[in-house]
Amino acid sequence: MSAHQYDEGHTVAGWTGFGIATVGTAVAGVGVCTVSATLIGGGLGIVVVGVLVTWALHLNGWGKPPGRRDRAQWGMRVRDPLARAGHAGCVGCRLAGRGQRGEGRTEETRQPVPVGETAG
Repeated sequence: MSAHQYDEGHTVAGWTGFGIATVGTAVAGVGVCTVSATLIGGGLGIVVVGVLVTWALHLNGWGKPPGRRDRAQWGMRVRDPLARAGHAGCVGCRLAGRGQRGEGRTEETRQPVPVGETAG
């Protein structure tokens, strides 16, 4: 029996982003303690870099899609084969212009509904 029975979502993208964000928050924390706007701004800048690095790694297949995945995809060092097409329901993929826009919607349901009426 394996020690890991569940997909915990540990990924290269996640751990890299976590590490960068930890450094950024530590720098910002030192800035708060020393009352240094430069350190606070620098720390927040490092956190933003962490977000962007995590997003880039996710888009290159080193992150994982939201929701359940096959057991073969549970490993941290396994690249996601569906990353290029985008993940349904993934905000990061939608921001990058990947994946399906408006899943389950038809052209009719995308039209604005006049006030006082309901969409059908």
